[in-house]
Amino acid sequence: MNYFTNGFLTAADLLLNMDKATFSAVEATLSSTTIALICAMILGLPLGFLIGYTNFPGKRLARLISDTLLAFPTVLIGLLVYIFITHRGPLGHMGLLFTIPGMAIGQTILALPIIVSWTAQAIENLDPRCRQTLLTLGASPMQTALHTIREVRYDLGMVCVTAFGRVVTEVGVAMMLGGNIRYHTRTMTTAISLETSKGEFAQGIALGLVLLGIAFIVNAALTWLRHKGRV
Repeated sequence: MNYFTNGFLTAADLLLNMDKATFSAVEATLSSTTIALICAMILGLPLGFLIGYTNFPGKRLARLISDTLLAFPTVLIGLLVYIFITHRGPLGHMGLLFTIPGMAIGQTILALPIIVSWTAQAIENLDPRCRQTLLTLGASPMQTALHTIREVRYDLGMVCVTAFGRVVTEVGVAMMLGGNIRYHTRTMTTAISLETSKGEFAQGIALGLVLLGIAFIVNAALTWLRHKGRV
């Protein structure tokens, strides 16, 4: 067990001394995840609201597709995006492969169905009599829609926090689209995978502790949002 104890001691030393390689992986992870989450929110929140709030031809199909994509394998997402952004692909001229934005594209696709499906579910869980009451009292369609958004604001916050937690711990997309390049696109998860395969546990443990801290923050945010949503 000495290697285990030494690994933790070395990991603590890396974190306390702000090891460049360790914090480069943290920075790459947070950068790509933030870009992906912002893009997924911009696209997913309106789509989820549209599916949950309105009735239109093909609504059930749209919901089925979104729910199905929740189980979309991450390596398949990475493969499909890789085909598009590789130098032989239709977007190859943009130079996105093995870059932070390239990783963010795949992570956006990963987060999008989470935001769309769970936003739609939050809207659908509202009492339908609430909308009818507002319309009866003379509220305009826009006022009714805004009130609906206000009613589910904490649920939407939970959706976004959950999507962040899913993306920040992802491995397949980051590995395939980022290339695991040190000081550039190496994320916490890909660094942990690489260092463990090399038998170098210290940096893996250090990054694992950072991920554990992020998981704690995410869960604390979810708990707070659940509490606020019930008040």
